[in-house]
Amino acid sequence: MEFVTNDVNADVIGFGALNVDKLHTVDSIASEDEESFIKSLKETPGGSAANTVIGLAKLGHSVSLIGKIAEDDEGDLIELNLAFNGVYTNNLIYAQEGNTGKVLGFVDDKGERCLYVDPGVNDDIKIEEINPLFTYHCKIMHYTSFVGDSINAQIELLEKLNDETLLSFDPGVLYVKRGIKEIKPILDKTDILLINESELKLLFEDYYKSIDNVDEITTKKIAMHVLDDGIKIVVVKQGSRGVYALNSEEECQVNAFKCEPVDTTGAGDSFNSGFLHGLLNDYTLEESCKIGNWVASKSICGFGMEAFPSKEDLEEFLNTKV
Repeated sequence: MEFVTNDVNADVIGFGALNVDKLHTVDSIASEDEESFIKSLKETPGGSAANTVIGLAKLGHSVSLIGKIAEDDEGDLIELNLAFNGVYTNNLIYAQEGNTGKVLGFVDDKGERCLYVDPGVNDDIKIEEINPLFTYHCKIMHYTSFVGDSINAQIELLEKLNDETLLSFDPGVLYVKRGIKEIKPILDKTDILLINESELKLLFEDYYKSIDNVDEITTKKIAMHVLDDGIKIVVVKQGSRGVYALNSEEECQVNAFKCEPVDTTGAGDSFNSGFLHGLLNDYTLEESCKIGNWVASKSICGFGMEAFPSKEDLEEFLNTKV
């Protein structure tokens, strides 16, 4: 495969933490005062935004990524992986000191996981390190979370984006735990909210309960409130139950595809790749959700991105299912 390093106008640019995932397969995930044992270890480049844009590249899109790496083995592995998978590296930032981010992951026989993050230089991105000319013409800017202060660079970049650029936002649990107030500048600019069900309730439930003055507020009702507050598309990922989504014209509940999971790490990122592919190709909301679910079902049949479907795989699926 030809390595990609030159500057282009990308369909989608991701902006999030870059990490090397050190995935340990274990007998079981230990709780407090419990013990388990490690059966194997595999190191793969990761990061939520990186996973999503690599997935989009595999599906035939021109993509780039804003992120920061150090001059170490992990940084070299991340850069090589992005270039090998067709991601333009013109937006990478290179730190002179510090270490590249790492995630220690533990995955059991059922595909369930727990993660521990060492953010490294991820948390030291400044707006002046980002060239806005490389981001101005993208169709979708896709934000994911940081542990520390790089959220400030994400917020500042919003004012430099083209008015035609859509903002896709998958906050993840790290940003959800910060609360609405801290991530509101991003939410206010978000066009597409991609969030799992537990994160949706954690972020919004108490807020909307105070508005509705009710004891219980459903996923659907929260999503409708979010839509009313100005976000154009709300997509709630529900794991094995599929996905619920709505926009101003359409509402859908789409079942997940049955599969035997090997590793659920990155399943939500893979869904994002398929869903955004659908939007970029003018599929309906329901069709885009089906594509996202199918892509996610394929990706969790292996570790990292090794099982992610190709453009040809997707075309074969679309010819028969959507």
